[in-house]
Amino acid sequence: MLGTKVVPLIAILLLSVAAVGYFLFQAPLWCGAVTREGALCRNNSSGLLIGCHLREHKFQKLKMAFVPKAWRELNRGLWATPRDGIATLSGLGSAVSALAAVVAILVTSH
Repeated sequence: MLGTKVVPLIAILLLSVAAVGYFLFQAPLWCGAVTREGALCRNNSSGLLIGCHLREHKFQKLKMAFVPKAWRELNRGLWATPRDGIATLSGLGSAVSALAAVVAILVTSH
């Protein structure tokens, strides 16, 4: 049986996870994938980790998240515009909120 203190924490956790998912995969941003000329793509994309409609860009940013050598390029794209910077900070804040909710649930449930 869940205590009355844990239920609001679970709600915070669920909302935080939903916010992280939104910023990573749905927030309207520029693509930011690296083009052949070395510039950042300025087509519209959905989320911080998914590229634009171009086949080469579709998962380039997602792949860059898992390749340590590409982290610098990914980081450059996350701060390309003020909108990208706000989405990046919001996603990080949501992730911190989710982590804090998990810790609070673990502490409260014992």
